[in-house]
Amino acid sequence: MSEQRKEAPGLDAAVAQDLEKRLALATPDDTARGMFFNGALNAVRILGGDAAVERCLASVPEKKFVDFFNYPVSGFLKLAFTGAQLMGPQLGGFDAMLRKMGTQATTDFLSSAAGKTLLLLAGDSPKRLVTNLPTGYRAAVSYGERSVDWSGDRTGRLVMKRDFMPPAYHEGVLQAVIEALGARGVQVHGKQTGPVDTEYALSWQ
Repeated sequence: MSEQRKEAPGLDAAVAQDLEKRLALATPDDTARGMFFNGALNAVRILGGDAAVERCLASVPEKKFVDFFNYPVSGFLKLAFTGAQLMGPQLGGFDAMLRKMGTQATTDFLSSAAGKTLLLLAGDSPKRLVTNLPTGYRAAVSYGERSVDWSGDRTGRLVMKRDFMPPAYHEGVLQAVIEALGARGVQVHGKQTGPVDTEYALSWQ
């Protein structure tokens, strides 16, 4: 473990501390689909090329990921945090790169069979799509609970319990999901409510 970390680019102290806290709460049974790893790596490749991708891969034992295979979320955390630290300066910071990774992951997911089913069920309704998101997440990751509360036709709140990614990542995910059905003026604001619990205020025009 320590040898793998030596190969990876150093994380800022605060970022490294946040990563360690999240890793400590993850178990071997907590897995995510390979598409999320590939989405993060694609976002890194667009900005930093293959050399940047190799630096990210140095943080995990795997060197390639199959989209619909399951991999430990601990590896995804290490890879995503490394990529966000590495490429963040080009986008305005660590959180901005996490959002970009979330957007890329959504693009990849919605082009998959499971994602196309979600879009089909939603029709032309962003609200219906968001309502079905907890089902979509269950198809993509093995951990966490998610629920949606609506305060209006275009305003609501998505609550995530025991999800390991920081709010910025899912801000990118949710913005891309709602915009996928043509919604305009999309606003997504995430707030951490516990070590791995978050809630997201959603609205669009």
